[in-house]
Amino acid sequence: MTDETASPLPPPAVASNEPRTDFRIGEEFGTAKKNLPPLKIIGIGVAIIVVVWAIAAFLQRPRPTATGTIDEVVAVEIPNQHAVMVAINVAFQNNGAKPFWIQTIKADLQTTDNDYSADAASAVDLDRYYQAFPPLKQYAGTPLQRESKVDVGSQAKGTIVVSFPVTPEAFAARKMLRVTIQPYDQPMPLVLTK
Repeated sequence: MTDETASPLPPPAVASNEPRTDFRIGEEFGTAKKNLPPLKIIGIGVAIIVVVWAIAAFLQRPRPTATGTIDEVVAVEIPNQHAVMVAINVAFQNNGAKPFWIQTIKADLQTTDNDYSADAASAVDLDRYYQAFPPLKQYAGTPLQRESKVDVGSQAKGTIVVSFPVTPEAFAARKMLRVTIQPYDQPMPLVLTK
């Protein structure tokens, strides 16, 4: 008995006089070695992109728009408080393309033991400090105030007063005194060091 539903047999192979080709299925779809450029060219391209990016980042980095100096510094001991009050005269010039509006003013002190930071006292309090500690007024100029505007190409001079919890000896032996003036609409503050 024969089964009619059985699948038919494949046709017999026909002999060919043509040479056989070596067929590999993996090569049909391609490989990274055959479809991508050489690794050396990719490395050179990546290196060029990195160099161009580094040059652009260097040229576009923010720069301070003002330059200045710390002039006179006078420190007075606050009795019985293990602290000093310091009057600092600063001068700077706005070299930027727009007005320099002062947002904050602070001073940092680095001693052999520690680092300290203090915001500048309000300009309305300076007269009281000068009365309580007359040596502070020795070199005092007009108070440098927050919210002040320094026009393009103009120069500003002024005095700030801060206090640090150190002895007069520690202040005199300081490693560094820095005044940072942060403008409102500019990314880089003006940093003055003495």
